[in-house]
Amino acid sequence: MADQLLHQQNDDAPLATSKQRDAIQRAKGSVPEATGTQITARAVTINRPVAEVYAHFRDFANLPGFMENVERIDVLDQRRSHWVVKAPAGGTVEWDARITEEVEHRLLAWTSEEGAEVPNSGRVEFHDAGARGTVVVATILYDPPGGVIGKLIAKMFQREPAIQARRDLRRLKQLLETGEIATPAMNRQQYEEMGL
Repeated sequence: MADQLLHQQNDDAPLATSKQRDAIQRAKGSVPEATGTQITARAVTINRPVAEVYAHFRDFANLPGFMENVERIDVLDQRRSHWVVKAPAGGTVEWDARITEEVEHRLLAWTSEEGAEVPNSGRVEFHDAGARGTVVVATILYDPPGGVIGKLIAKMFQREPAIQARRDLRRLKQLLETGEIATPAMNRQQYEEMGL
């Protein structure tokens, strides 16, 4: 574990970008009670202090504001929450999640509870980047609903976790740096209402 932390301090690239074949096993080793057979990870630098970025992320009521496919998160207690997320081909999937590790201003790790429609786990790390702000590294392990076919459908509908993680972190960056998220002339809801 100490070697992993030392590596992470020297390299803020996500484990999923590793050229080493054991990235999933290393990710599982860094996430308490890890679950999931697929891995995705993304990083973004946000020009805000680490305490501010962490506080915004830790308040789960804020997450649907920048996570495109999250419809709602019901906070059950300090460590548990219920997630309702748009499914790739319509409808929603739900699960309960539990925080498995938390170091204020540094990291949050979670795992879905047994019976989740999309078993998942992961960690979000917050690294102080000095004058550059905060480097946020999100590593997510998950089992795609519907297996390989489900993963292909999710990619077609742009709702695959790797695509969403990149978009969501970019939206978080925009929100925290400018106070708003840039949108196209018509937002997603308007397109859906028009049947496009």
